[in-house]
Amino acid sequence: MASALNTIETHTCTNGLVIITEPMSGVQSAAMRWLVPAGAVFEDIHNLGTSSVCAEMLMRGAGSLDSKAQADAFDHVGALRDLSNSIRYTQLSASMIGNRIDQAIPMLVDMIRNPMMASDSFAPSCELASQAIESLADDPQQRTALAARLRHLPTPFNRDTLGTVEGVQNLTHDALCAWWKDHAKPTGSVISVAGDFDPAAVIEQIESLTCDWSGSVKQPAAQGNPARGYAHIEDESNQVQILVVHDAPHEGHADSMLEKMVISVLSGGMSGRLFTEVREKRGLCYTVSASMRADKERGVVSNYVGTTPERAQESLDVLISEIQRIGEGNVTEEELVRAKTGLKSRVIFAGESTGARASAIAGDYLNLGRTRTLDEIIDKVNGVGLDELNSYLKRREMGTPTIQTLGPDALNAPAGL
Repeated sequence: MASALNTIETHTCTNGLVIITEPMSGVQSAAMRWLVPAGAVFEDIHNLGTSSVCAEMLMRGAGSLDSKAQADAFDHVGALRDLSNSIRYTQLSASMIGNRIDQAIPMLVDMIRNPMMASDSFAPSCELASQAIESLADDPQQRTALAARLRHLPTPFNRDTLGTVEGVQNLTHDALCAWWKDHAKPTGSVISVAGDFDPAAVIEQIESLTCDWSGSVKQPAAQGNPARGYAHIEDESNQVQILVVHDAPHEGHADSMLEKMVISVLSGGMSGRLFTEVREKRGLCYTVSASMRADKERGVVSNYVGTTPERAQESLDVLISEIQRIGEGNVTEEELVRAKTGLKSRVIFAGESTGARASAIAGDYLNLGRTRTLDEIIDKVNGVGLDELNSYLKRREMGTPTIQTLGPDALNAPAGL
């Protein structure tokens, strides 16, 4: 191995492409993540769904290989790959046996730089994208989450990454090809590799295949003021979806770890406050949870309850009560110890997966401008003190909340948190 195991290295190519490597001991596989700044925020308002269709098209042949030949070639080297779109990025994910990564890399580069984008693949790709949008009718929890996102975040960061049926229908093959050509640029793109491989060789190979690639993409700005507040979607079902969303520190903020600790106290398994108070003691719901998502600009906490119409109002009331109660800064030492154990367990488990590590180091770079080792993250968790956490809770800023419900009848929402 050309570099020390579990040493993270960041290499910036002359064209702006960033390559991050982390060789790992005790594994035989390698995983790659390639994030290209071509997510839903970059789509034209009339063509929402472009990045979703594009992700499907990129899987259908590249370079000199058509869709079938490409699939056979990846199977031949034992590589698995997938493409997905998010709000900011189109992501290529791949995993393979480490000693075959050099055979997979040229094909992966072709998928991003030289996709076939065959015209006969366009209609099927659009149809699959439309089906995914229409399938939301059978997923009330996701519909609730998307409605809350639309009202809580500013445009265009509030978009559904699937797009709209109308947006997909408006899309043309030529427009799709032009959009990818305009957004698949090296500056702003990040490639991360973790597992069993030679970092120097991988960097050299990727750089040789991308050295004539150039360009950058202008980042979109947030627009308008989100509506927030309470809203209800009428749905004649025997379930009610309740989602309370509020602001949280962005990933690089000094309070980010404290907020994650709060979420672990609220929703760190069956001993978390929400499970205990909403489900265990009162039997109000079939599921309850809190989660946090953060990037370099903003963080969001989502508090979710799935229940029945008869118990919906009380479920919302108790959920709000628990959000308010923890804001009093009354976390106990026992709760903090449990929260730390849960957070550290998740970090350690993820650290044993090459795919999870590739995702983590890419995410760290994009959100923090640097990467973090597992030890650094665990030390940060261990460093949180009880007084510090409770002090944070008393000054915690959650912004104007968004309360979104879906079910037969609207609920009586509180005036504020």
